[in-house]
Amino acid sequence: MIDPQARALLDLMIERGVPPIHTLTPEQARRMYLERRSFTQPEPPPVAAVENLQAPGPAGPIALRLYRPVAGPAPAPAPVLVYFHGGGWTIGDLDTHDVLCRQLCAASGVAVLAVDYRLGPEHPFPAAPDDCLAATRWLQAQAAALGLDGRRLALGGDSAGGNLAAVVAIALRDGDDGGKGGDAAPALQLLIYPATDMRAQAPSHRSNGQGYLLTADSVAYYRGQYIADSAAWSDWRASPLLAADLGRLPPALVITAGYDPLRDEGRQYADALSAAGSPAQYVCFERQIHGFITMGRVLDEANTAIDLCAAALRRALKP
Repeated sequence: MIDPQARALLDLMIERGVPPIHTLTPEQARRMYLERRSFTQPEPPPVAAVENLQAPGPAGPIALRLYRPVAGPAPAPAPVLVYFHGGGWTIGDLDTHDVLCRQLCAASGVAVLAVDYRLGPEHPFPAAPDDCLAATRWLQAQAAALGLDGRRLALGGDSAGGNLAAVVAIALRDGDDGGKGGDAAPALQLLIYPATDMRAQAPSHRSNGQGYLLTADSVAYYRGQYIADSAAWSDWRASPLLAADLGRLPPALVITAGYDPLRDEGRQYADALSAAGSPAQYVCFERQIHGFITMGRVLDEANTAIDLCAAALRRALKP
């Protein structure tokens, strides 16, 4: 059974005639996503400070937003979560996920660096993973100057952002030094209903493809905006589930939703990590829909998921 609060939200969207994403231009979809966020997102919790920063990227500066947690009784350099927002690589930005980043920072005591990577169709694949990797490496190099502990680093994201976090984790492992030296490896992958296989072949794409907010049509829409050439779907930077080697990766917490087309590929990714010897935990919020973690104003289980993520961050990034 779907969560009654999620059912009520879906019914209200139908009643109010909210247009499906796939019927909109990218510009219209971005505007709607931004404008409607206040209906479902809770009030932003307080954090110690918020700073807008920039990192050099492969095609110019990458906008970043750093959230600092309230210091404890003995202030010390804070660990940090590098966070990549969701939105199908097409919509979303620092503002659409501002509340979520504040929630994760406040609940965990971990700093959060949000990354405003380039979006399709203006900047097609692999612009997004290139930017996310560049921003993460910049953070590793600049952590001490920012008063952060770069040795205690996590990667995270929701939906498309979960895809990007998984890709960055693989890229860091396979970097110039092969992961044998230099910067410390991330301590956690926080993958919230991640997209892991662009082929969209998992059974949940059929069983959950209509009626639950993210539809088969919107999945195809986002994929088309991001990757014009279907031959690139099998590239591991697009589909981390298809990477040749998923071993020696940071521990992962993979969260999915029961009424989500992406549910099964999230489970498949957690299973593939485990099979390759990379630690992975898997939690499915069986009664939830895609996108639920940002909807704490109307979905109580979103707040439960925030608490789960915060506990995982504290445990992975403890001194």
